[in-house]
Order: sequence, then C-alpha cells, then structure tokens
Amino acid sequence: MNALENVSHDAALSRRGFLKGLVAAGGLVLSVRLGAQSVLANVGAVGADDFSPNLFLSIDKKGIVTILAHRSEMGTGIRTALPLVVADELDAELDQVRIEQAIGDKRLGDQNTDGSKSIRDFYQPMREAGAAARAMLEQAAAKQWGVPVSECKAREHAIVHEKSGKRAGFGDLVEAAAKLSVPKVGDLTFKSPAQWRYVGKDHKIVDARDLTTGAAKFGLDVTPEGTVFAMIARSPVIGGKVKSVDSSAAKAVKGVLDVFELPGPKPPYVFQALGGVVVTAKNTWAAKKGRDALKIEWDAGANASYDSKEYRKALEAAARKQGEVVRSRGDGKQALADAADTHVAEYYLPHLAHASMEPPAAVAHVKGDKCEVWAPVQNPQAAQETVGAALGIDPQNVRCNVTLLGGGFGRKSKPDYCAEAALLSKRLGKPVKVVWTREDDIRFDYYHSVAALRMEAALDKDGKPTAWLQRTVFPTIFSTFMPGATKGGAMELGLGFTDVPYDIPNLRCEVGEAESHVRIGWLRSVSNIYHAFAVSTFTDELATKAGRDPLEYTLELIGKPRELDFDGAEYPNYGQPKDRFPADTGRLKAVAELCAQKAGWGKKLPKGRGQGFAVHRSFLSYVAVVAEVEVGKDGKLSIPRVDIALDCGLVVSPDRVRAQMEGSVIFGQSLTLHGEITATNGAIDQSNFHDYQMTRMHEAPREIHVHLVDSSAPPAGVGEPGVPPVAPAICSAIAKATGKRIRELPLMKQDLSWS
Repeated sequence: MNALENVSHDAALSRRGFLKGLVAAGGLVLSVRLGAQSVLANVGAVGADDFSPNLFLSIDKKGIVTILAHRSEMGTGIRTALPLVVADELDAELDQVRIEQAIGDKRLGDQNTDGSKSIRDFYQPMREAGAAARAMLEQAAAKQWGVPVSECKAREHAIVHEKSGKRAGFGDLVEAAAKLSVPKVGDLTFKSPAQWRYVGKDHKIVDARDLTTGAAKFGLDVTPEGTVFAMIARSPVIGGKVKSVDSSAAKAVKGVLDVFELPGPKPPYVFQALGGVVVTAKNTWAAKKGRDALKIEWDAGANASYDSKEYRKALEAAARKQGEVVRSRGDGKQALADAADTHVAEYYLPHLAHASMEPPAAVAHVKGDKCEVWAPVQNPQAAQETVGAALGIDPQNVRCNVTLLGGGFGRKSKPDYCAEAALLSKRLGKPVKVVWTREDDIRFDYYHSVAALRMEAALDKDGKPTAWLQRTVFPTIFSTFMPGATKGGAMELGLGFTDVPYDIPNLRCEVGEAESHVRIGWLRSVSNIYHAFAVSTFTDELATKAGRDPLEYTLELIGKPRELDFDGAEYPNYGQPKDRFPADTGRLKAVAELCAQKAGWGKKLPKGRGQGFAVHRSFLSYVAVVAEVEVGKDGKLSIPRVDIALDCGLVVSPDRVRAQMEGSVIFGQSLTLHGEITATNGAIDQSNFHDYQMTRMHEAPREIHVHLVDSSAPPAGVGEPGVPPVAPAICSAIAKATGKRIRELPLMKQDLSWS
C-alpha cells in the first residue's frame, strides 16, 4: 500500500486550527511565501494569528510530516505530486507523511487550480520548504551531538552522523529545530537528480484508496445536518426574466417545502447567480420533481435573437474582412496581392461545453455576517469573493471548504453555483444544498468560444509559403467580465495565434470582432483548440498541395532552432518570463520528430487508412500527435492508434503525466467527433449526453502511446497542452485516408464516405 493514501478528506483544516495544533504540540512548522521572493519562516515561536503563510510543512514530535495542500484535486494527482517534492527534499518516508486540504485563504497564495500551472509555479517553493526543514533538522542534530553540521545528513526520515553511526528520528529533533533561525533561500542546498527518491518516479495517488472504495467525498456527497435541498429553474436564454409562474403543481409534490423567485444578474455576468424560480425540498428528488412541475412564462430578453446558424454566417463574414493587426512581419498583405499562386481555407469550430462527470453542486450555511461553503471548486478564493459580493459581506468571512472534484476542465473555477447556495441559505436561515442536473450543466455553462478562422498563403514554385495571413474571429472570454468586450485580447490570441512558430518572410495575424450572446469561459486548453486546428490543418493542406510529406514540410516551416521574438506582438507567454520559458523551436521540432519516429510515421497504409500529424506549443510545453485512422467506405471512423509526445520540462510524476496525456487524447477526440453546442431563439439546443456526446469505449483509440521527453528544463504545463494537436492530427489522417479535407467540427456532421 502507498503510505500517501493515508489522507483525511473529511476535515478541511483552517490555517489557524492547523497552526495552533502544531505549535501547541511543540512541532516544527515552515511556511513558503510565494511572490517575487520566497521567504521561509519558523512559526514555532510566534503566535499563529500574527503569521500569514502560503504553504505549510510541519513535523510533529512523533515525526509525522504534514503538508497543507492548497490546490484542488480533480483527477490530476496534484495532491500527490506536490507533496512528493517536499518529501523528497526532506528525505521523508511516505508512510509518515499526511496531507490536509486547505480552505480558501488569500494568504495561501494562488489557489486557482487552473491554467496547467500547479507544478510550474510551486515546484521550486515546495523544494525550498523541504530543503529548509532538512537543513534545520541537520543543524539541530549537529548541535545535539557536537559535530559539524556538514557531517549530518537526512536519511529515510532521520538525521544520521555517518562517522559515529548516531541516528535521530525527525520527531526527536523538531523541538530543537523549531528554535533555530530558518535558513535563507540562497543558503539552501538541494538534492541532485541522482539523489531523488520520489521525483521522476511513479507513485499511486494519495486518494486512490478512497476513490476505489467509495469513501471519497465530492461536492455532491456533502450534506450537513438540517440541510434544505434546492433546484432552480433558470431562464433558457441568458439575461431572461420570469414573466409569470404557476407553482401550484410544484408545491403539491411530496417533500417540496417552498417555491420562490431568485433575482437574476445584470451583465457583465462574471460569476453571479443566474436567478430564476427556486424549489426547496426535503431531498434532491423532490426538488427536481417540483421544478419539473413548474409552469413558467419567460421574458427571454435581448439574447432571444441568437441563432447559432445565422451567427456562424456573421462570424465567417467577419473573418473575410480585414481585422486588427496583432502581429506583422514583412508585408504579408502586399505579398499575397502580388502572388501568382495562393491557397485559401476557412475553418469553423462551434461552442463547447465542459460536461465534467460531476455537475456543479454547493452547500452554503449563512450565519449573520459569516458564511460557510462546501463545494468542488477549482478556485476557493474566487468562491469567497463571489459569495461575499452576493451576500454583501467581507469575503474573508466566507469559509470555503474544498471537496474533491469530479472533473473540472475550467468550469469549476467559476463559482456561480456557490453564490446560488449562499443566497438561498441567507433567505432560509439554514444550510442549503444546490444541485445542478446534467441538463443544467449543459444548458447553463460558460461555453468555450465558437470561432471562425481564415487562412491565406502565397506560395513559391516549390509550394512553400512566402506570405502567410491568418485571421481569427470569436466572442471573447472578456465579454463575461467586461461590458461591451467584442474582441479577443492578447491572452486569448497568445494561445496558438500570435505565437505561430513558422519562419516565413511575410507574416500577418489579424483579429476581428464578435458579439457574445452566452456566457463565455475558459475550457481545457482554451483558444489553442481552434487556433491549433486552423494552423495545423492549413499546414497539412499546403504540404498536400505541394506533394510533400507533412512532417518534413512542417519542420521546414518551423526553420532552424531559435527563440521566437513574436515580431513585437504582445505575447503574455502564459504569465511567465520569456527568458525562463522561451518559445523554443528546437524543442518543438524535437518533440515532433520523436512522436513521428515512435509512431512509425510514413508507413504504407491501404486506401481508407491514414496517418495525420500535428505539433503545438501551449502552456509552455511542446506536444506532437500522430493519429492513425481507418475509414470504411460507408464513412464509419475508427482510430487504431494515437501517439502523443510531450516535452514539459522536468517531469515530477511520470504516471500522472502519462495519464493526463491519455486523457487529453480522449478529451480531444470527444471534441473532434461530437463536440457542438448550438442555440435556437437564444436557448441552448443540447441537454444531456444523448445530444452532447462523449467518446464511448468502442470509439476510443485501440492504442494510445505516450512518449515523454527526458528534460531538465523548468517544469511546465501538463493538464491542457495535450488537447490542441489531437483534432488536426485526426482530421489530417482522415484526409489521407479518404481524400476528404475537414475544415469544420464536429466530425459527426461530416460525410466521410468514399469510393
């Protein structure tokens, strides 16, 4: 059994309670302050109320190492990976390590488990925490034994003096170590990779036992004593209001307690509760049956005119017009006008829903000017802010207890459902549990943006582009947060658009405007989905037109190994400095070559079978995908094999990284085959998995092969970068197999038959 499985999920510790218990026990407590500088402090000699740490490492007199986890666990294994970093530097034994889940608290630093940044941002601080504790324990042992500290080393949860053979367990030394000054970060020494016991090795996740025995606590599992259950009938059209309601049949349902209206929000919607008609009951089933019995007439409002078919035409028309230039090299416009040979293609990708396995749910209990929330949230601090604003109280008076998440993909960093529960609890004076059904989840999501893209290239006699124009038009995420936002900003454009890696003399990137009629939000890999699809598919088209191998053609376009300068374009680089995380075309080419080699690229395949290739940098990592497809003459598609190669820098937990890549392939395949959200008269047409499908077992690739690059570069993103190359690789493979070029998704709407 993996000792890290011994984790309590029932109690989410507060910072104060965590510290008080440890300080009273005479243990050693370390914190890591995150920001411009890392600061380590010994709080054994200070009051808990006077200390504002971010992450904690503690050791009690029994030698138990406790780590306060401030990130949310939603299947990525982050509650395992980060503690392993601490344990490795400390040289702790895993059977004596405990992990406690933190509540939301701004003093813990960034708690938003989003953007594929947990390991990226916290690997080094966690190393520092473990190394500092180890140094203090070694110093305490040296003083106790009267020997040089250089002769004392941490070995398997103890400090040993090799010359004399003396040995002292961590617990025996914590009281003395707690009286010492914490070493400065610059004075710390770290293990070499050859000394690592856990980093870079496979380990079971800490939640494995609870997940496999049914003991794990998700948001839907939390029901405090005295809880009232609630479901809300929301306007089918965003911004709509209740015109009239007949609640008589609903109130007659056994178990229903009350029916009343919850006021709706005013734009920008941010994370506000959507409002509607609330049914409260003694249990979830009664609340649902009561809601089903409501007779509501809605005033749909301004967004009732939204029709996704007509909206597509408007997007595509905008993509054919000149937009705002966001990156330029040479004179792409003139070069295209003068070219003897050009190639033009347009691409379209629809709205997408998150559809995580666990729909949103939250419990809230308001008492006076304080509120306690239990919820599966990716960002507990956003929940505090959202609930505080909804109730008109200080966000610090909102305690957010983080449960396990049954998937997230970005949806659960948007805590509108927490605001709903809090508002209802304030009204009722009791704990209230709000549960979203799958239909609620699909119809009232923060949708991934629909997009239309236009690509143009001027070609030389060898079929290589001398000029490249790309234009993107999509309703921006910022429309959810800023009134009147109609154009994607640097953040969204920096996701696969302004960072196109090709060494082409004339390059021009433009963005157009688009109104939004639904709530737009980030979804796993965000704008990279449609940008990678257009860029990679267009590249494959150009290679085919030139009669070239797509892999060789792509590598030639990328050019010599270099660091991209983006031609002066604003490029946020995922919030990281470019000198530490440069866009390195050498790494991009290397991961492409690795994937191709492992997949047997270029092998002879019969008609109806084909290989497709795509490579993409996102979230500071480099990913290549080779997909092999088989298409019957009747158009039936199967995917015998997918190879995916990743260079994410240092790999802390290989098994979790491989799992994320496998999940990325399935996730990307779902979007490619089935993903589509449409609207008619402002209302979302889809409602459940029968019309918003996921990849089924029989559709999944028969083989998925993951290839990890051994790298000493700083750790980068893992959760999201595997998704973007999947769709273009599959669609390019279909083109090879059938001769049919795919320029829009999903595939379920395409005729793939051939003769």
